[in-house]
Order: sequence, then C-alpha cells, then structure tokens
Amino acid sequence: MSFFNKVLASVGIGGAKVDTKLEKSEYVAGETMRGVVEIYGGNIEQQIDSIYLTVYTIYIRESDDRKYTDVASVINYKVNEPLTIGANETKVVPFSFVLPVDTPITIGNTRVWVGTGLDIKNGADPKDKDFIGVRPTSLAAQILNETERLGFTLRKAECEQASRRYHNKFPFVQEFEFVPISGVYRGRLDELEILFLSQTEQSADILIQVDRKARGFGGFLSEALEMDESHIKLTITTRDLPNLQEKLKQVITQYA
Repeated sequence: MSFFNKVLASVGIGGAKVDTKLEKSEYVAGETMRGVVEIYGGNIEQQIDSIYLTVYTIYIRESDDRKYTDVASVINYKVNEPLTIGANETKVVPFSFVLPVDTPITIGNTRVWVGTGLDIKNGADPKDKDFIGVRPTSLAAQILNETERLGFTLRKAECEQASRRYHNKFPFVQEFEFVPISGVYRGRLDELEILFLSQTEQSADILIQVDRKARGFGGFLSEALEMDESHIKLTITTRDLPNLQEKLKQVITQYA
C-alpha cells in the first residue's frame, strides 16, 4: 500500500469506519444493553488499540448568570483487546454492559446517547453516535406517578449541575419540576421539585424542594429572600411502595 494512502488514513481519509448496532433503541435504567460494533476496514491495514463505548447525557451549568449546556459521561465501557483490521475487511464485535440504574431518563429536555470510538494507532479515531430512550426504574416511576396523583403535573425535566454538598458521583442531578393543578396544594405552592441524587434497584435518595406561594407582605418578603423554600432529603425504598403516596403527602404537607 502506498505511502500516500497511509498519510490519508492517518487523517481519517480512507481509514477504518465504525457503526454500532444496538439490540433496541429504548432501555430501562439498570437494564443490560447488548449489540455489536461493526468495523469496516479502509484502504490500508490498521491496528485498533481499543473499542470503547460511552453513555453520555447533557446538563445545564450556570456561571456568571449565564447558562451553558455541558456533556457528561454516565459510563465508559471498553469492548475489546487490541485487534487488526485489514484493508476492506469487516469485523463484528459483540458487547453487553449494564446501563447504570441512575442513568437520567429521557423526558423533557434530557437526551442520552451512546458514543462509539476506535483508538487507532497513528490514525484518526473514527466515532459513531446513537441516541437511546431511557425509561425510569420501577421505583423512580412510582415516585413520579404518586407525585402526580397528589395533584401535580410535570412542567419541566432536565439535568442540572450538581451542588457539591450532595456528593453526587455525576457532575449533574436530574430535576423534575412540578406545579399543583388540583387538590390541597393548589394555591398553597408555586412549585415542587424532585431531584434524584442517587439510586439503586431497591432505594432512591431524593431531594424535595417545596416552594410556597407568597401570601401578604410577609410572604412576598420571604419570597424575595428565598425563605419560602424548604429542602427535604428523603430516602425511598421498595418497602415504602404500598404507602408511598401517604409518605410523600406527609412530607410535602409539613412544609407547605
């Protein structure tokens, strides 16, 4: 193979290409993801040091009163040991890994995708990008559903930069913003926010932010000083499911 072709491959022209094919396009957080990585050889033989898959999401970061959209990885997975792909050769490499149980769910402005990369010696690293849908675990779904049954509706959902005090393993937390549309909280609360700090299959650490509606001059003063908000950290387990709605109601009512 000519030196010219080697030079072109080193900058990504005529080099290997990659395409990841997932078993399906939607997963439950905590589910095993399966699929294959297809590698298509270019004009010359190339050494691939590794194939890696990364699950990404986006989150909002605030700095100097401005908002920025950043990208964060949820999990990195190395698919293989080094291999060689010949000119015009096709190789198929299967994979499986567990999507973390605390992967953000794709609702509202939240997006999640799988990025595939080839680490090629002396060459440009080809990449592939596949968006996926992520549904909540049974426990997380119950928390959100029971909140709505208390008279709230979801207004916004997105990932935001995590405060250092939460000691979160990701640089973000997923926040669900509800507003009361019926029931006892309508007229008493401006909004209710639920942040998922960490999750397992059996439990979820959440932060509930209760934002009370201003009443009278004292209420407006409290709102101006942000004294109208209460933050309650709560752990919900699968044992709470039979009485979950009542547990949430007691906490919200206490601070409403």
